[in-house]
Amino acid sequence: MEWLNTIINSTLRIINKILKLFESISLKFLFLIISLFVDTLSQQDSQSLYEKVITPEWSKRVVWYQIFPERFYNGDTTNDPTLNSLEGSYPHDTKSEWQIHPWTSDWYELQPYEKKNGKNIWFNIQRRRYGGDIQGIIDKLDYLKDLGIGAIYLNPVFEAPSSHKYDGATYHHIDPHFGPNPDLDKKLIQSEIPDDPSTWVWTSADKLFLKLIKEVHHRGMKIIIDGVFNHMGLNSWAFRDVIKNQQKSKFKDWFNIKSWKSDGNFDYEGWFGVRELPEFKEDDNGIVEGPKEYIFNITKRWMDPNGDGNPEDGIDGWRLDVAFCVKHQFWKDWRKLVKSINPEAFLTAEIVDTPEANIDYLKGDEFDAVMNYNFLFSTAEYFIDDKTKIPASKFIEDLNYLRGLYPEQISYSMQNLFGSHDTQRVLSHIKNRDKYKIRNWGQTFEKWKAINPEYDFSKPGKYEKDIFKLMLIFQMTYVGAPYVYYGDEVGMWGANDPCCRKPMIWKEFNYQNESFTPNQIRREEEDIVEPDFEIFNHYKKLISIRNNNEALQIGKFQTILVDDKRDLIIFKRYDDKNEIIIFINRSSENQVVEINVEHNEIYIDLLNEEKIIQTENRRLSMSVEPLWGAILLKSYYK
Repeated sequence: MEWLNTIINSTLRIINKILKLFESISLKFLFLIISLFVDTLSQQDSQSLYEKVITPEWSKRVVWYQIFPERFYNGDTTNDPTLNSLEGSYPHDTKSEWQIHPWTSDWYELQPYEKKNGKNIWFNIQRRRYGGDIQGIIDKLDYLKDLGIGAIYLNPVFEAPSSHKYDGATYHHIDPHFGPNPDLDKKLIQSEIPDDPSTWVWTSADKLFLKLIKEVHHRGMKIIIDGVFNHMGLNSWAFRDVIKNQQKSKFKDWFNIKSWKSDGNFDYEGWFGVRELPEFKEDDNGIVEGPKEYIFNITKRWMDPNGDGNPEDGIDGWRLDVAFCVKHQFWKDWRKLVKSINPEAFLTAEIVDTPEANIDYLKGDEFDAVMNYNFLFSTAEYFIDDKTKIPASKFIEDLNYLRGLYPEQISYSMQNLFGSHDTQRVLSHIKNRDKYKIRNWGQTFEKWKAINPEYDFSKPGKYEKDIFKLMLIFQMTYVGAPYVYYGDEVGMWGANDPCCRKPMIWKEFNYQNESFTPNQIRREEEDIVEPDFEIFNHYKKLISIRNNNEALQIGKFQTILVDDKRDLIIFKRYDDKNEIIIFINRSSENQVVEINVEHNEIYIDLLNEEKIIQTENRRLSMSVEPLWGAILLKSYYK
């Protein structure tokens, strides 16, 4: 095909020159015919590429749930972090008084132990540890199963001193304070030669994590974990060796060392300049051989723990942190390893960029999907923005463009999210609508934080909840895998990091009201902190509708009606067996709408008390409440 395209392109250039000389109608016609032929060949090549793309079938059918382990649930108080366990993490204060932070305390109120260091809330929040652990996740698996969750994504669980654990000390051990015996685990780890997998042991935390995998699989769910392969932390065994042995270290070529100094210090590259995150060195093929081999070895460890060729006892895939910071060839090589261990493993990447920037990662030889931030950007511009919102037609146009950029298989596996540990909570996003465009990520990221005096960090109200519930109707019925950030299902709110990482709200706990501002001024009105069961039940109902209707998981998508004036969208999801029509009324007024159908049919409104909708004269008439929708399942032909 390559040689044929070359000949055709050369021919076209010659014809172009002739056309300029003679402006011949017949030659113009010939030129048009050849151009159409080339376009056809190009489309066939593209289609041929897309037909080769295969993503795990299960990844199209699940609803995702993201867990930030340290803030999810404290299932074992005997393994809680200690002050010494914070060493190596920002803000590097292991001298001031410290304790496990009360789970149910007012988020912005400095506790007595914190006030003693004289630092502000932003310094102290980074020192807080709440004690969430692996046992806590195990304890709440039935909660997730009952909610309808099909797959879990865990933020980093490997040994690291920070609360977020993107500053890994190792990749081959679960953090000891996530397991049942931290002291013993630390002693066991010291007996190893870290770059020799034959010396690696299984700690109690490692074994508990394997139990978590087993319990997840027992409930018919999947689990993936964060792979942070661009950098490690200051406590990394390899980086500590460089600090100790300097230029004599066998690991000095693992990192981007910029210069060595006579006083025994050295300068190195941290991720985006962050000193706590020393970057791995890369060459033309990506991460260099030493750390690459280590990453490949830990990949095998967690995907096939028994090493018996049966991946059922291992994780079901990976979410790759800052994947855009690692060169493509590394991901291509690594994907081959992953798929050789488990062909059904799911690989998703964090790439916050334009839709076009994702294309090279989504050709079937690197990732199966990405965290779909561009879905978030478009939904925010339509549902969340008010005065600056885009029209319904522009919203649908943007979504059509997104789906058209990638192979169909990938579109169904994309993780459609409204927020994550790197964004403001969706309810707070709605509360601060029109202020800062989330699509302008780099320019507005810091403005979503509560340190910004213009950011409203107070509890969202009825309007915000109504918008959120409408967004969920769309998320659970659109193409792609819906994605829930822990706590969104019970109405948690909060500004960007660190305030989007509050401890999970559980119904069995009594929480203090949020009474303080970040400046420690008592507010005139307190915000009640408790689970919002209206939102929870809405989530649960929508997830059940999606889980019970295959057409909403892998069915085709078709726009039926877009009305900018009435702010109304109607679309259809369908397969060979079923057809479901979804109504989205973004307006503040009740909308009565009629659409044509092929036959006189009966529809059941799955969302609204399973009302029966009878068509007449092949017309479907429907009344949709303000900021609400309908999900109509075609029942049978009359």
